[in-house]
Amino acid sequence: MSGAKKLWGGRFSGETDPLMEAFNESIHFDRRMHAADIRGSQAYARALQKQGILTEGEQQALDRGLTAVLDEWQAGTFELRPGDEDIHTANERRLGEIVGEVAGKLHTGRSRNDQVATDMRLWLRDEVQRLLGYLRELVAALVQRAEHDIDVLMPGYTHLQRAQPIRWSHLLLSYAFWFQQDAQRLEQFLPRVSQLPLGSGALAGNPFQVDREWLAQELGFASVTPNSLYGTSDRDFVAEFLFHSSMTMIHISRLAEDLIIYSTAEFGFVQLADAYSTGSSLMPQKKNPDSLELLRGKCGRVFGGMSGFMMTYKALPSTYNKDMQEDKEPMFDAVDTLSGSLQIATAVIATLKINADKMKASLTADMLATDLAEYLVRKGVPFRQTHHISGAAVKMAEVRGGQISDLSVADLKTLHPSFDEDVKLIFNFETSVNNRSSIGGTSRATVEAQIDMLKKWLA
Repeated sequence: MSGAKKLWGGRFSGETDPLMEAFNESIHFDRRMHAADIRGSQAYARALQKQGILTEGEQQALDRGLTAVLDEWQAGTFELRPGDEDIHTANERRLGEIVGEVAGKLHTGRSRNDQVATDMRLWLRDEVQRLLGYLRELVAALVQRAEHDIDVLMPGYTHLQRAQPIRWSHLLLSYAFWFQQDAQRLEQFLPRVSQLPLGSGALAGNPFQVDREWLAQELGFASVTPNSLYGTSDRDFVAEFLFHSSMTMIHISRLAEDLIIYSTAEFGFVQLADAYSTGSSLMPQKKNPDSLELLRGKCGRVFGGMSGFMMTYKALPSTYNKDMQEDKEPMFDAVDTLSGSLQIATAVIATLKINADKMKASLTADMLATDLAEYLVRKGVPFRQTHHISGAAVKMAEVRGGQISDLSVADLKTLHPSFDEDVKLIFNFETSVNNRSSIGGTSRATVEAQIDMLKKWLA
């Protein structure tokens, strides 16, 4: 291994410690950027030809050779050799074997510093587009369920205590809007990841007047990095992507937690499809929500990757340092984890069974205590007074072992003279939810408006 010729080996006469060789190499994880590395090299060869560094024949030979290397990767026949410490070294070594000495011209004016930064941005840009597709599919699944189940009422909770009646659809749509924001953040992130570092050299810039704006256009970048030091050392795009991934995973985790709670026998509101559940090795009656628990758990994995990378990134001196090799694994892992999580979450939502009767049976009249207070507000009583009066009604019902809906009008009049026969009309859950008709509320009309808003965004 130590005898293999290295891209940087001219300065050194001693051999590298084999342990250091293994410690230094990154090919076992950065090989997944092979296609991005080859795309960047093919574009760079064309840029060198534009400047007269390569002849047309040399550029075409390099292009054919790089395509052959890509074909080997895609066919699974690419053979790694000792000394292939990273994807750039491996590709250039194999290119030389295919096209000969002309391969040595490809690196003219280019450094692995601007090369790796370009590869990472190319790779991540494409992956973000794929993740955006998965986010939209999850939003679409939530919207479809919300539309289908729009008449299902359930308790809404604060502090995990029953609070007010809401539509089940309203809960689903709250998550849909979170995931819409996650998608919007990624869309806003794309111009920042789509900056081309290639042509920055090792740190000081390119001495052959390579046309970087032409390169950016060739590779589909929105702009070029305006400073070569920044171009080679910036990894803010990794940190930002890890943050966006962490936020999305937090939203997935919260959705999973709600569904885990609602799937317990104590609630019985929802039931996971068998495809996303497992049993117990000891207790035959168990149906465990393992898919949801894994989604909840993987949130910590992504956030941990972000916090670990930030600690590596926080104190680096300017331009490239080998610490930055630690940027790729958390980025790759976040992409993989988020990709799988979004697809599983979408499938769970699409196949979820709900128990509408159990949800309805969990609605209790005390959840209309706020409606009782609002009844008096409509009679002209200040809300601070009505809140206390409604609380007194709840207490009266509790002492009698019943619900506030069991109290007679005469009982209520002992608390305030404004109560009248029409007070009985408020003890209706459908009326309660439909009274919440301001924008964002849980009435049927406002929930339909939310569905329409998300459908337009999806379209």
